Amino acid sequence: MRTCVGCKRRALIGELLRVVAVAGRVVVDERRRLPGRGAWLHSDPDCLAKAERRRAFPRALRALGALDAREVREHVGRTTPHHEPGTSPGSRGFKEAGRPVMSQP
Repeated sequence: MRTCVGCKRRALIGELLRVVAVAGRVVVDERRRLPGRGAWLHSDPDCLAKAERRRAFPRALRALGALDAREVREHVGRTTPHHEPGTSPGSRGFKEAGRPVMSQP
């Protein structure tokens, strides 16, 4: 389990992108093998926007100064699955353990 730096929700590693800082920019580590400290992010434009607004990348990656996230924006734009408005990647009707969410009476 890892925590998305954008929405702060916990998710399985397979559901998140690993990003690392390389020469003043944030890049997606698709193979999850690049050296250095990594941060985790849903492949969702909303999570990316929240992470950028909160300045989460420099803090999570322990980088000095601002980081350019252009490559991450392009990657998220290419790979974003379309979901219903008002839902997030983690709200598909299941809890973290895979059990269905039970409605309240």
